[in-house]
Amino acid sequence: MSQSPVRIAVAGALGRMGKAVSATLEGRADAIAVARFDRPGAEGEGLVALESALADAQAIIDFTIPEASVALAETIAAAGGGIALIIGSTGFTAEQDARLAKAAEKVTIVRSGNFSLGVNMLMGLVRQAAAALPASDWDIEVFEAHHKRKIDAPSGTALMLGQAAADGRGVVLSEVEDRARDGVTGPRKEGSIGFSVVRGGGIIGEHSVIFAGESESLTIAHSAIDRGLFARGAVAAAVWAQGKAPGIYDMQQVLGFKAV
Repeated sequence: MSQSPVRIAVAGALGRMGKAVSATLEGRADAIAVARFDRPGAEGEGLVALESALADAQAIIDFTIPEASVALAETIAAAGGGIALIIGSTGFTAEQDARLAKAAEKVTIVRSGNFSLGVNMLMGLVRQAAAALPASDWDIEVFEAHHKRKIDAPSGTALMLGQAAADGRGVVLSEVEDRARDGVTGPRKEGSIGFSVVRGGGIIGEHSVIFAGESESLTIAHSAIDRGLFARGAVAAAVWAQGKAPGIYDMQQVLGFKAV
């Protein structure tokens, strides 16, 4: 007998990613949209109140903003858990991270700066390259470009790639990252991991990691063609999360690249 589809509620349903998730859920056998909701007071066809969504859903997919994601996690935790929360929001503060970790004592959370299979493969390649190419000879620069409406920089994906590079070199990212250059900055510090950011137009997502040596350079890159790829990954995460213990998981675990 086939398994019943996972009942999913879509947060931020009026946003670009909310619409992409709703479209992705149409016609799937393993998951079904049972509720769509947005910020309090928002109006739109088929929107329901948060309370109604919580009553019907086994999982909620949330691509909104950090504060809304944290508040949603805390609401689920206060109700005793039982609903998986898939978070694609980026730009969390340390305080918001701490609140999310507290909620995860009762809630199964899958959180990722990028739900793309290709990006998660890119992370693995970056980690391997950083481990193999010594900092004394190779500089690392993470480049990313997104649409003009994105509010955080560097992107969550860029930070994930920077973390992968730092992991490969066995260093702490916060101690070697270089996020801004302006004016007379002096020569580049050996071993630093730089970030370059572009915001403009309707760019969905461009990410590359450049390993620059004195006589050669290596670039590993990924381009997002449509937002559906992120939505498909988030739905896969919602299905995967069913039956998992409370805690914070990531897309590397969902795809089997990393142990649970």
